[in-house]
Amino acid sequence: MNDLRISLIQTDLHWEKPQDNRRRFEEKIEQLQASDLIVLPEMFTTGFSMASSQLSEQMDGGSIAWMKGMASSSGAVICGSLIIEENGSFYNRLIWMRPDGTFAQYDKRHLFRMAEEDQHFSPGQEILIVELKGWKICPLICYDLRFPVWSRNTYDTDRKTYARPAYDLLLYLANWPAPRAAAWSKLLFARAIENQVYVAGVNRIGTDGNDVAYSGGSTLIDAKGEPIWEASVGAEEAITLEIDKDSLDAFRKKFPLGMDADDFTLG
Repeated sequence: MNDLRISLIQTDLHWEKPQDNRRRFEEKIEQLQASDLIVLPEMFTTGFSMASSQLSEQMDGGSIAWMKGMASSSGAVICGSLIIEENGSFYNRLIWMRPDGTFAQYDKRHLFRMAEEDQHFSPGQEILIVELKGWKICPLICYDLRFPVWSRNTYDTDRKTYARPAYDLLLYLANWPAPRAAAWSKLLFARAIENQVYVAGVNRIGTDGNDVAYSGGSTLIDAKGEPIWEASVGAEEAITLEIDKDSLDAFRKKFPLGMDADDFTLG
């Protein structure tokens, strides 16, 4: 079987209250159907706060321990970002927590200068590709969505196949404000079409402590740019969906646009 069960949670967040947010997500995770991967929003413990020095946690802190516990009890990978301090620097760090307690991490590369995120956090330097049930998955964070080169899938023209570090599913975890909801939607669809991958975007709803409103717009899109599921605007939603890798591989074989892509390297 090449199916992957993915759960997306769109919800409001308690402003700068990690314990309350962990409790909220625990309740929602416990109500989900059986899943392979559970995706939480960006900064799921605090909301999009710039109080990095006050709210940061360590890699052996309470939220990491909580993620380990939830991954173990659910039998699914738990994916979400939070504020982490390491060696005197602060990161908007995505954690890919496996049920066995091992994990991978990705630090947000593109920091949202319009909210001065670049003044309070350090940028990541490396993209992350993880594997789950035969799928290669690339998890990214919010503002990364606006920079297509960073998520560019690659193609091996000699072997006529997608090459490392190619991936099959692209994730975006976000706190993407309502006034720019149109850009969020359009860019998610663009990333799916140009990279020939499934794309899942998970965004929060509600209003944060800076009076910034969020409308959600969480979605799952196939490689042809067709929506599989779209959340209701402003609604609390937690859903488990199934995606199929065989159909993805068949589409790539029938329509191998990567063979005509331009070569490039990141400087």
